[in-house]
Amino acid sequence: MLENINSPQDLHGLTEEELEGLAQEVREHIIDTVGEIGGHFGANLGTCEIAVALHSMLDSPKDKILWDVGHQAYPHKVLTGRREQLQTIRHYEGLAPFCAVHESEHDIMGAGHASTSIGYAVGLKEAMRREHGDDGNVVAVIGDGAMTGGVALEAVAHAGGVGSPVVVILNDNGMSISPNVGAISRMFNRIRLNPKLWHAREDVESGLTRLPVGIGHAFEKFGPHFKESIKAFWAPGLWWEELDWAYIGVIDGHDVRAIRNALKEALVADRPVVIHCATVKGKGWAPAEEGGLEGMEKWHAAKPNSIVDRAPAPKPAAGNGASAGPSPKPAPPAYTQVFGEALVQEAKRDARVLGITAAMNTGTGLNILQREMPDRYFDVGIAEQHAVLLAAGMALQGAKPVAAIYSTFLQRAYDQIVHDVCLQRLNVIFALDRAGLVGDDGPTHHGAFDIAYMRPLPNIVMMAPRDEAMLVNMLHTALSYDDGPIALRYPRGSGLGVELPGVPRAIPIGSGEILSEGTGQVALLGYGTGVQKAVDAAALLSEQGISATVADARFAKPLDAGLIAQLAAEHELIVTVEEGVLAGGFGSAVLEYLSDTGSGTRVMRVGLPDRYVTHGAPKLLHAEVGYTPERIAERVSAAVSGRSRVA
Repeated sequence: MLENINSPQDLHGLTEEELEGLAQEVREHIIDTVGEIGGHFGANLGTCEIAVALHSMLDSPKDKILWDVGHQAYPHKVLTGRREQLQTIRHYEGLAPFCAVHESEHDIMGAGHASTSIGYAVGLKEAMRREHGDDGNVVAVIGDGAMTGGVALEAVAHAGGVGSPVVVILNDNGMSISPNVGAISRMFNRIRLNPKLWHAREDVESGLTRLPVGIGHAFEKFGPHFKESIKAFWAPGLWWEELDWAYIGVIDGHDVRAIRNALKEALVADRPVVIHCATVKGKGWAPAEEGGLEGMEKWHAAKPNSIVDRAPAPKPAAGNGASAGPSPKPAPPAYTQVFGEALVQEAKRDARVLGITAAMNTGTGLNILQREMPDRYFDVGIAEQHAVLLAAGMALQGAKPVAAIYSTFLQRAYDQIVHDVCLQRLNVIFALDRAGLVGDDGPTHHGAFDIAYMRPLPNIVMMAPRDEAMLVNMLHTALSYDDGPIALRYPRGSGLGVELPGVPRAIPIGSGEILSEGTGQVALLGYGTGVQKAVDAAALLSEQGISATVADARFAKPLDAGLIAQLAAEHELIVTVEEGVLAGGFGSAVLEYLSDTGSGTRVMRVGLPDRYVTHGAPKLLHAEVGYTPERIAERVSAAVSGRSRVA
């Protein structure tokens, strides 16, 4: 059947038995495709029946289906005309890894950050109620992990308050990327795992009044408050109903008929309705289903060629002991791994050190702290604002909190950074993983803006390591600093293979260093990953007879004024190199300093352009935006020879 599905309308004439079979075909297509090319996996296997049920009943795009987060929307993409393109997902110039409004009229919202769908849904429906655009049904599919995000709860409260007739399908599998945390998730979990609660709340309410020997009448006599308190012991979804939502559930999220029946009721309710679906992350894939939480977490994403003939690919056979040559040099450790291990060592040295993550323990390396020192580890769920406030409270009490959050996700807590940390000059360390272009996850996940959005803030120190050894030293520096917040950014991926320090050393705040001396034509001043780009560009320039000085700024705030003044006095051209947007970035800081001091030295800035960069392998993206040694050398050569103006 799947070969004949080219739009959602092709599902409308199918029987429920055919829809069940179609859902399984979608699942098998995802296993075959993603197992070969890699990508988000487990969550998509859990939403096949939900996607089929929705598109069989709704008329997309007139009816709006919102997916939160988009890494569970592959079945939706398959059913909306992108089946043959699925093999390109997350690849350069291929399908986007999340829903993207530019990609399909059926992708109603961009969905790279979690917890946003209910707010979108209320906005869409309230605009429809005021006769803006065509009217239609609005359904938000939100993963249970996304319900730990504050913006989701804000939208739930608002929708209940205004009575917005939207439908939320709560896809409850007990997992986001890692097992969910927090009291709300525990509540959902109790409901989902208790078979006695797999019924509608109305069954409980009517049952109370049917109790024998006058007891039921007594419940009516005692009034609604007493009745509500009794139901609270038994009824699932009371939390939703207290916020003026109708609750349907718990239903089997892998039963197309059950989902369709619930949806029929919800769409005519003329009020906010939540349908609580219990699903299995990795449904139909035995290593995830039978591997428990560990298996589901492992198969959140599949690596390329990890599945062969719908089974895990066999591991390469071990060698027979003979060696054809020297053993290959081990790959450098990932920055995330280096950070996680260094944080544990710092925590062992200093009892004040605490680690905070916003539902990304493995992604930030804090899983190492969780394993080694669980009492020093905090996971707040998908709630970056609270993560920063939690860190602020800890710092007020004399602790040294390290909030390890992806650069792109820290944007969500900007107000807390400004008012609650920087204004009060609190000793909070922001460890910004995934700084720069992160690759296949694309523009929602690129860490492009943190330099620019943090640099204007008073009292903050900003630094970035050129390699993994410097990362260890900079973390130690941040934890040794007692005069306010520090932001430490570092990239995704492997380090350079340098030796890690046995004992970390503190770096003087605001100090850079010259790595190699040139003749005086040009100085390359790198920040973070820009340092290695500068080193490699200098090597290319030397082949052209241009001897360039290379320096590592180390700090974007405060700048090393002495170093910059020296470079300006001794060189005709300063080239700043950074993996962040140019507007308001590190290069802008150098320009501002030279302008304020009256220096006439020319400055060329290398960084990310004033646009959102697509998804794809970092090497391809760097080439696209000109963040390569070859392109830097080309621009410098043209500027030195007078063939181009510097900008």
